[in-house]
Amino acid sequence: MATPHPYPVIRPYRPADRDAVADVCVRTAHAGGDSRAIYPDLRLLPSIFAEPYCHFDPDLAFVLDDGTGRAVGYLLGTADTGRFVEQFQRDWIPRLADRYPRPAGPPRTPAEEMIHLLHHPERMLVPELAGYPAHLHIDLLPRWQGQGHGRRLLHTFLRALRGQGVQAVHLGMVTANTAARAFYDRVGFHPIRVPDAGPLTYLGRATATD
Repeated sequence: MATPHPYPVIRPYRPADRDAVADVCVRTAHAGGDSRAIYPDLRLLPSIFAEPYCHFDPDLAFVLDDGTGRAVGYLLGTADTGRFVEQFQRDWIPRLADRYPRPAGPPRTPAEEMIHLLHHPERMLVPELAGYPAHLHIDLLPRWQGQGHGRRLLHTFLRALRGQGVQAVHLGMVTANTAARAFYDRVGFHPIRVPDAGPLTYLGRATATD
């Protein structure tokens, strides 16, 4: 009798997923593509865009499990961006300050630009986003894209936000990542005008679903 193929499932993040989540982050961080040639330190980007969410908001961290126990995608976020920034400043930066010290001058390399972001979490406090207190990061390995898993992850996250009484969520994305923008348009996000947003586009939506 043939062994059935494992079926992917969405489940809560577990500490054992740390390395797999970091790998997904690294392989999707360059406008949706692999960032390893640009950021050879494979812990840098996960330390900014993945691990703090799993640490501070584990109840809002979900993974796409390929059916064998391995995370091949995730949706991570926070219900309260202001609170998250405070925790990041107080508790997270000190954990990483020895490995990633604050740059002495303006960033000169892509890695230094990311380390600058690490030391300035207040960049997430954008006045125009005040009506969208939650924010999220969602990434899937290319093999698992285009199959409805991203939509399922998003709806799982939105249900969790509604359970916490949160009514709206936002995200910031690299404007050049047109494939991601097409996905967000399909799942109900709309643009939020933020002056001087640089390379980012901000999108938001209500947590209520049809």
